Amino acid sequence: MRPGRPGFSFPAAAAAALAHPPPASAAPRVHGSRIFTIVIRNMRFAPAPAGMRAGDAILWVNRDLFRHTATAADRSFDLDLPPGTSGKIVLRRPGAIAYSCKFHPGMKDVLVIGR
Repeated sequence: MRPGRPGFSFPAAAAAALAHPPPASAAPRVHGSRIFTIVIRNMRFAPAPAGMRAGDAILWVNRDLFRHTATAADRSFDLDLPPGTSGKIVLRRPGAIAYSCKFHPGMKDVLVIGR
């Protein structure tokens, strides 16, 4: 055995660390919350994700050639998103929030936020 800390075995420590890897499907965390992504492409919002709760965040990503907004009908958020940019909001309360693009009123959807 090599000199070092008594009772420490690197192979045993490595095996113990690998025995309990973090789950591969875990959602990214922000202060105990999850981050959901809504991509804007081809003059459309991707469908609003299911399972959102108050305290979760939404990352809005504009992959379109045009400037868009993500604007809540209740005025709880209003993000300006030039092409190639992103912005994040935190969902503060449960309920349904209709949203649209100020520049393209046909682009709209509803977020459903649980408790």
